[in-house]
Amino acid sequence: MKTDIHPDYHPVVFHDMTTGKRFFTRSTVKSDKTEEIDGVEHFVISMGITSDSHPFFTGKAQFVDTEGRIDKFQKRFGATRRAKKPKLSAPAAEAPAATEEG
Repeated sequence: MKTDIHPDYHPVVFHDMTTGKRFFTRSTVKSDKTEEIDGVEHFVISMGITSDSHPFFTGKAQFVDTEGRIDKFQKRFGATRRAKKPKLSAPAAEAPAATEEG
């Protein structure tokens, strides 16, 4: 195995902001926030959704809009409605079909 080509691998805590559950593991991800747990320095990574809060794993439908993205979109673009298709007027009396003369 080559030396000095692999990223740093260190203790990390993934924190689910929705449920508050914490997952202790090791990763190459770093953050500015750290926490000392049992004498070991862990990087703290805050997550909006993890397996503890994702509807696929919980079987419950949850709506999480942590940053107000929908409200921001509505204010920026406004609520738009689909335009109705104009009704076509009744077809005019059809002209007799042209005949081919030989």
